[in-house]
Amino acid sequence: MAQVQRMSRLMVKTLRDDPADAETLSHKLLVRAGYVRRNSAGIWTWLPLGKKVLDNVSRVVREEMDAIGAQEVLLPALLPKEPYEASARWEEYGDLLFRLKDRKGAEYLLGPTHEEIFTLVVKDQVSSYKDLPVMLYQIQTKYRDEARPRSGVLRGREFQMKDSYSFDTTDEGLAESYRLHRQAYQKIFARLGLDYRIVSAVSGAMGGSASEEFLAPAAAGEDTFVDCPNCDYAANTEAVTFALKAVEGAEHPAVEELDTPDTPTIETLAEHLGVPASATLKNLLVKVDGEIVAVGVPGDREVDLGKLGEHLAPAEVELVTAEDFEGREDLVRGYVGPQGLEKVRYIADPRVAPGTSWITGANKEGKHARNVVAGRDFEVDDYLDVVVVQEGDPCPKCGTGLKLDRAIEIGHIFQLGRKYADTFQLDVLGQNGKPVRVTMGSYGIGVSRAVAALAEQSADEQGLCWSKEVAPADVHVVAAGKALQTELALEVSEKLNAAGVRVLVDDRAGVSPGVKFTDAELIGVPQILVAGRRSGERVLELKDRRTGEREELTVDEAIARLTA
Repeated sequence: MAQVQRMSRLMVKTLRDDPADAETLSHKLLVRAGYVRRNSAGIWTWLPLGKKVLDNVSRVVREEMDAIGAQEVLLPALLPKEPYEASARWEEYGDLLFRLKDRKGAEYLLGPTHEEIFTLVVKDQVSSYKDLPVMLYQIQTKYRDEARPRSGVLRGREFQMKDSYSFDTTDEGLAESYRLHRQAYQKIFARLGLDYRIVSAVSGAMGGSASEEFLAPAAAGEDTFVDCPNCDYAANTEAVTFALKAVEGAEHPAVEELDTPDTPTIETLAEHLGVPASATLKNLLVKVDGEIVAVGVPGDREVDLGKLGEHLAPAEVELVTAEDFEGREDLVRGYVGPQGLEKVRYIADPRVAPGTSWITGANKEGKHARNVVAGRDFEVDDYLDVVVVQEGDPCPKCGTGLKLDRAIEIGHIFQLGRKYADTFQLDVLGQNGKPVRVTMGSYGIGVSRAVAALAEQSADEQGLCWSKEVAPADVHVVAAGKALQTELALEVSEKLNAAGVRVLVDDRAGVSPGVKFTDAELIGVPQILVAGRRSGERVLELKDRRTGEREELTVDEAIARLTA
């Protein structure tokens, strides 16, 4: 049986003031309540209270993964370079990888994720279709050299993650493994007490045919997602698509060249011509794996470079520089139009549909062109939805104006398919005696990030406010200060502990009742039991941390209530 946690012996130091570098609520409160301490940028120590919460989240994840038949393993964090070279991610990850060499000069990395290694483990252990399907998972520390680690444990360079992988011989089997993980995630986040949304996502460099994110709405979130108020549509902004609708039957005048000196921006052009920005066609030049590509969008919209990058992954996308215009007479900076581009791939947003007419660059200094019609005066090589989504954009499912919200990504599930199986030739012997290529799924949960997301969603003005499932204790017993009160608090704590209740008792001597009550609110255990002014009558006050409701109970009543 576990011992009662006594604050007189517990390594916990609460703070009255917010840390100077803290920007988010979870960062402030987890530090102030003594759950975590910063070692260096993006690297955190989990102190005793914080480790209990982290372990509780891991326990819930582990129980639900075991419930769907997944098997837990533990892979190394220190990994050889060669598998990541084979998958091309040694280069694709770029500066995000922590790279190092051993004393013999062999190159290694600290694992950011483990698709390659799991694939090799299964290749080594599985030989027949009879051995499949199999689902493996681990809860382990991951490493990514974030350029700007911030928001406490929300975005660190070292973090706890559950990653699992399914291995099947058929696409139908993969779909079933994906469904099982999806249901397990719903149970996990419901048990943790998280408010979450399941949204469509873009697979990007991960590859695969299906991808969904689990997002926890929070002001501190770095992800933006759309939610339809009329139907069940929800998606990461990078996955929102706009239908291509050609304009048919419209008659358009011939292209007209306009004198537009000193109008290199959409704003200056619209003002000069007295037209709305939406009537103009903006052409952004980017480099895709070093090759110049033009991206056309309506002038009143911005190109979402992240969205563009996801569409074109694993290719590297970057903006052009002034040097890229040198020696290119077909590219006139500030006056580019699609009707005059040569040997340049032209990508357009679906709003630039065939039959739509635009004012755009004339490919001459100080000149634009009117009545430039898509499909008549220029052709689009690829249509990709690449604009920044705006509040009120039509829902792709029902047409209602979409709502935008911020969220924290807490989970992501992919149907990877055969990307990594192809790389490592992961085959098993099929029913017909011939080799069958295995198909995979990849499923992640940010365990340490879930702790921060819970803090963001449930905290109030007084401090943290955990659910029973993840709290470091079930009840926080507070001895107001006098000897009689401390004796009663310890007596009740031992009785509760003997009944299986997890107890944190504040038995600190020389600490004022006010500080103890403030700390109890800050630490956020679901129930607070106070041995105060009526301790001589063996009467205690029970407070619900979430609702603030209080009631006086005898010792026996309090024990009965808390052990029910």
